[in-house]
Amino acid sequence: MKTKILVTGGLGYIGSHTVVALLRANYEPIIVDNLDNSRLGILDQIEKITGTRPVFHNIDLCDEAKTAALINSEKGLEGVIHFAAHKAVGESVSEPLKYYRNNFNSLISILKAFEGRKLNLVFSSSCTVYGQPDLLPVSEAAPVKTAESPYGNTKQIAEEILQDVAKADKTKQIISLRYFNPVGAHETALIGELPAGVPQNLVPFVTQSAIGKRGPITVFGADYDTPDGSCIRDYIHVVDLADAHIAALKLQESGKLTGNYDVFNIGTGKGYTVLELINAFEQTTGVKLDYKIGERRAGDIIKVWGDVTKSREQLGWEAKFGIKEMMRSAWAWEQYLQNNQIN
Repeated sequence: MKTKILVTGGLGYIGSHTVVALLRANYEPIIVDNLDNSRLGILDQIEKITGTRPVFHNIDLCDEAKTAALINSEKGLEGVIHFAAHKAVGESVSEPLKYYRNNFNSLISILKAFEGRKLNLVFSSSCTVYGQPDLLPVSEAAPVKTAESPYGNTKQIAEEILQDVAKADKTKQIISLRYFNPVGAHETALIGELPAGVPQNLVPFVTQSAIGKRGPITVFGADYDTPDGSCIRDYIHVVDLADAHIAALKLQESGKLTGNYDVFNIGTGKGYTVLELINAFEQTTGVKLDYKIGERRAGDIIKVWGDVTKSREQLGWEAKFGIKEMMRSAWAWEQYLQNNQIN
């Protein structure tokens, strides 16, 4: 019998790549997604990549009754990877209640459905909990700072909720993965990042600009205290990120998790400036980008990259792909979208 894992938001960007990784690792993923920020067609793409069509449920996890009914109906469900959440920082500032309602209620629905039952839960968290770190690279021991946005606040508070649940119920094994900046796409170019509207993240804006969907790229500030004046981020290939979830499940299954709650940084441990990323895209693809230097953007963290020692030593995971593979796969995905007229 394969181990059943519920993947919430499993048709989204990171979720779909993780479903593929689960199938490759001989798990049985059960997808739940309300298609709020994803497409049903991704199910077909997962089947093309893996030869398996996972079970899919179209459910809003904020509905406690429907969530409980789903979890009770899937016999033998042993774990949950929880991605489902609203995630646009800017929108969270203008519509905070939308973010607090969705991101908390969906998590609480899952936890309530598993009351009195064993559960291995892997939670999709974020390096936003660190804010602008006092020391770099930032380790898991760094203080969690006041959130810069309601979105960031939902990640911080969700981690606190999970820590409290783990403390109260030792049958729960919970890991929060603090992602840095996921980019890239699957090597088949059949799944990747497909943001709704104008991309909020740099790489999809770069690829859309390169293919002609967007105008020039604006680099927000080139006078920061960094090697070339532009902001620094730790970018992580989405396939590496997906594999980190498998490593987290394996650690929970081994019974070697420290206590029954822990957090891990998921990044490469290396920072790239915005201009370095642009240069890597041009060198890797041979496509010249149209970009301009703009004013600094309010709220931008100047530089952040992760210390991934703990992930390597305790999770048994480390990133395999570099910036060139990230750019090459992101560009292949953008070309696939254009060639198949997917908007």
